[in-house]
Amino acid sequence: MADTAAVPDAGGAAASALDFAAAARVLAAAARRAGLAVPGFRTPPRLVGVDRTVRRHGGGATVSVRVKGRPWAAVLADLVDGVVTANRLDATRANRVRADLWAALEHARRARATHVA
Repeated sequence: MADTAAVPDAGGAAASALDFAAAARVLAAAARRAGLAVPGFRTPPRLVGVDRTVRRHGGGATVSVRVKGRPWAAVLADLVDGVVTANRLDATRANRVRADLWAALEHARRARATHVA
């Protein structure tokens, strides 16, 4: 999985647009595997002063997340919750999907660490 190698650790460090794109690819693939609709991902949100928005349109949704000036872990949490929100999951399925999405991000982070070492 070449596009997963760029996902950084979810620690407190700030992220770049490339990190955002890599995380979006990982989450899109995980959402597809779970049979979910894959939202579009963009940064930053069009609304000033918010960290995340979910816009619904025609056949799907777009999750917009502010990256600049935020810890990477907060950005990842907003992306994960954006996928859940875009799919309007009930509480039980939302919990399972969140766990699967976080596992996919962790797998990508470990793959990156292995390739860097």
